Amino acid sequence: MSRIRVYGPLLGTAVLVLVSAAWLVIGLGHVWAHPALGWLPVVATGVLAGSACRAAARQAGLDAATRRFWRHMAWACAPLVAGIVANAVDATGGPVPSQQIGPVTLACYLAVLGIVLWALLRLPSWQRSRSDWIRFGIDGCVVLLTVGALLWHFSMREHREWVDQTGSAGPMLVVSVVAGLSMATFVKVAFAGAGRLDRGAIYALATGSAISAGFGGLSPFLTPWPYLSTSIVSVPMAALSIHLAAVSQQRAAGRPPRPHRSRRRISVVPFLAVAVADVLLLATSTRDPGETRAMEAVAVALTGLVIVRQIIALRDNQSLLATVDAQLGELHRYQDRLTHQATHDSLTDAGNRALFEQEARRLLGDGRSFRVALLDLDDFKAVNDRHGHHLGDRLITTTSARLAATVGGHGTVVRLGGDEFALVLPAGDGVEALLDRVVAAVEDPADLDGTVVSPGVSLGVTDSRPGDEPAELLRRADVAMYAAKAAGGRRWQWFDPGMDRAGAEAARLADDLRGALPGGQLFVLFQPIVALPDGRPAGAEALLRWQHPTRGLVPPDQFIPIAERTGTITDIGAWVFTQACRQIAEWQRRYGAAAPKRLSVNVSARQLADPRFVDTVIRVLDETGADPARLLVEVTETAVLNTETAAGHLARLKALGLRVALDDFGTGHSSLSLLLNCPVDVLKVDKSFVSGAAADNAGAVIVKNLIGFTNDFRIDAVAEGVETAEQAERLYDVGYRLAQGYHFGRPMTAAAFERTFTAQAATAAA
Repeated sequence: MSRIRVYGPLLGTAVLVLVSAAWLVIGLGHVWAHPALGWLPVVATGVLAGSACRAAARQAGLDAATRRFWRHMAWACAPLVAGIVANAVDATGGPVPSQQIGPVTLACYLAVLGIVLWALLRLPSWQRSRSDWIRFGIDGCVVLLTVGALLWHFSMREHREWVDQTGSAGPMLVVSVVAGLSMATFVKVAFAGAGRLDRGAIYALATGSAISAGFGGLSPFLTPWPYLSTSIVSVPMAALSIHLAAVSQQRAAGRPPRPHRSRRRISVVPFLAVAVADVLLLATSTRDPGETRAMEAVAVALTGLVIVRQIIALRDNQSLLATVDAQLGELHRYQDRLTHQATHDSLTDAGNRALFEQEARRLLGDGRSFRVALLDLDDFKAVNDRHGHHLGDRLITTTSARLAATVGGHGTVVRLGGDEFALVLPAGDGVEALLDRVVAAVEDPADLDGTVVSPGVSLGVTDSRPGDEPAELLRRADVAMYAAKAAGGRRWQWFDPGMDRAGAEAARLADDLRGALPGGQLFVLFQPIVALPDGRPAGAEALLRWQHPTRGLVPPDQFIPIAERTGTITDIGAWVFTQACRQIAEWQRRYGAAAPKRLSVNVSARQLADPRFVDTVIRVLDETGADPARLLVEVTETAVLNTETAAGHLARLKALGLRVALDDFGTGHSSLSLLLNCPVDVLKVDKSFVSGAAADNAGAVIVKNLIGFTNDFRIDAVAEGVETAEQAERLYDVGYRLAQGYHFGRPMTAAAFERTFTAQAATAAA
């Protein structure tokens, strides 16, 4: 039903156009008795066209600009119908039939063309620049002159009798010229694109304008038939084109608009107009001198307009080229910025991993020998945790700047992430001196917003080899760096193939360690902690041991770091704590008040970082029934400083009744401040100050002064590593009342330790 409503009126308009054409053709050989009847189909075509435009404007899914265009077209059909009626009156209302066009008819037809032009120029594609409007105006003048010259030369010049009789030359010329201008505007809109306005509708309107103007220009040829008018065909053709365009828009409703590929075209209209004027000038040069002068004037005017248009176009093109050049320059700068961002670190502006891989692959591809150094800051996490990430970022940027200043043009500095940097250095004899300067520069104290930080750095170096890959270079440098850390840090270390063998051995040991706990290979020994000066047992420390099925007894300093690195220390540590709780509960049950008053259990950094750690402690205490007051949790300075959750976990343990011991005191960088921030009950002075190489000199001074701090803070102090009676006596003299070491007893089984404190209890009773 909708197709009938759309195509039925269109078919009717087409039939009326054929009827009008037949009326005109038949009239050439037959005098119509009632010529006014020939105008009735013309009026009907205008009414049908207006109705179709109104229907197109009401289509759903149209944007505002397209809907407005079709409303304007519907409005244009009102003066079109009025002009047809006025034209019919002009032709048939006088005493004799005439082809004259009166002022009312002319005004109506010009109103139609004016409304159509206004509708076209309000389309989105015509929201143009000032230069575009100037070019459009010039093109309009060119069309006006050319169409006028053609009409005069081919139509009116040869029919002066018609001009003299009707006086219609001026109105017909004006209407035909404006119709030609409308056609040119339709073509320009079709090429420029008009948003969601259907392109088929534009083409239909342009074609109708051309045909209508062409038929209108044939009026002088009908001089022998004054009762006939070309308007009977030209106006219905215009109405049919409007109706066809409206139907095309209705068919396009609901479909996405066809994509318009905007291309900058060279307009041939001005050049074609000049060529037409030149041909007309040549054709009239041998005839009427007045007409020749008129054609000369037209040719000169057209040539001037074309020159002005080309000057404007040239200026616009130069401006466009300058804009394009500027945009290309900005695009190149943007691409450079993207490339820089893709290969450089956003925090430090040093190179990143992508740049390292590019540089390494380039050098490897050139067959050039070079060195790769990998470094990171020692205890950087402690800086972040204690001073904040902002200060940590400042330290990273400062380190990057120092590396760049030290390496200079002798290599490439890249940041791999976090506090890890890599250096790509050329091969040469001066690389070792350069690495010494790098370590010294990085470790120079840095004043960061009033906070002085003295970073340490560990650095591993490897040579490139034929067939290397960037990842392999970093791996070897990483192995060497961890060897430097294992040696105490604050140094650089060459990669050695033996490190790979040691790494493979550590990997095998790590695999074996994963099966040690379920395989029953782990056990706990107890080393006495005694009271000075008599050496009576005051407690013990639970120490983990590993009996490997093939390797025998594996030293703790070998497998504990592996357990820390692989994370198995969490399960192993929980197992050790469980064994200690069971043992202290057993001693409580069997010996009552004579049972040991303290049992120390070591807790690793991994355990302190585990959010479930305190919950595990609570569960084990509930299961074993151990007295929390007899348990002492030993943590290291590094574990506390490098673990954000450490302080909170230790505070919760204190609330449960457990006590906290700070182990290996004196070996870190912030020991004294920990006494203020960490809930410490016991300080265990590191054995390096008691029985190490420094024990007789600086170590003795440290040991003597530390006891003063512990007394002031009301903290118990335990001296570790006591190996001789002389050391025990010296410690007692400076104020120590608790000690631990081989002099008092090596790690022993629970049964052996029981004999020590039961013997002491028997002696006290005697």
